[in-house]
Amino acid sequence: MKVRKAVITAAARGERLYPVADTIQKAMLPVVDLDGLHKPTIQIIAEEAFSSGIEEICVVCAPGDGERYLAAFASLRDNLGRSYQGSDWAMQQAEKIDFLLSRLHFAEQAEPLGYGHAVACARAFVQDEPFLLLLGDYLYVSAQAGQRCAAQLLALATREECSVSAVNPTIEHQLGRYGTLTGALVAGQAGVYEIEKIIEKPSLSTAELELATPGLRAGYYLCFFGMHVLTPSLFGILERHQATSNGNLLLTPALQELAETEKYLALEVQGTRYDLSRPHGLLRAQLALGLAGDARTETLSTMVELLAEANGR
Repeated sequence: MKVRKAVITAAARGERLYPVADTIQKAMLPVVDLDGLHKPTIQIIAEEAFSSGIEEICVVCAPGDGERYLAAFASLRDNLGRSYQGSDWAMQQAEKIDFLLSRLHFAEQAEPLGYGHAVACARAFVQDEPFLLLLGDYLYVSAQAGQRCAAQLLALATREECSVSAVNPTIEHQLGRYGTLTGALVAGQAGVYEIEKIIEKPSLSTAELELATPGLRAGYYLCFFGMHVLTPSLFGILERHQATSNGNLLLTPALQELAETEKYLALEVQGTRYDLSRPHGLLRAQLALGLAGDARTETLSTMVELLAEANGR
């Protein structure tokens, strides 16, 4: 199974980032990447996919946002060429943006009818191929040198020829934020589970009764990491669920049905996710990428200076 396509969902208006998201698309907020350069967050997400072997990307966006993304990236590419003539790094970045523009597609979600509906909007792009699904407001730092988080997921999906969701052991008081699952550990494969049950943002009592996973530390559960490799059969399931969705088509029930009808694994990805929409999420992501990348020394110096200033007040 070869996974060539990725879908990035970025249709939400970013109410939790108001008022900044009212003036700029939240996926265009700048972050200093691992290479020490400022980039729009959606470019960082796309480069994670490209570096993991993805060839084409579809962004599911709100009406009219596709043109805004194209215009913003074209302007950024052109400005790099004009403002930094003769600079190797600027030329390299302009080439990366040009590559992104040549591989970028869009699908509009006309109305906010749920995350499952957003994924279903990419059906014409995906067609009959497996695909990598990413969130437009999550950034990742891998704990494996030389292998991004998406690459870890894609490697297992390719080897096992099935859907795979990335998961992360998560403390119980955070369960209200994530889809949570349980399953049987696959023999001989550390951190790989055959998915049995998935519940969206369960209560602690529900998790204790239905989602305990043998082998995890007490008080920890397997929660979605924000990236999946999924087979195209998911779209048929979503289509059936949409008929009874009452205007809010969730992805999790469709994933539960997928687990009941075909081989579907979960992988404990070695890395950390950063949700930009959480309070101080952008700050946390920036510090994490800074400490993990080429700007580590500068990031540490900045943190020391800020702490010294705060203690001196």
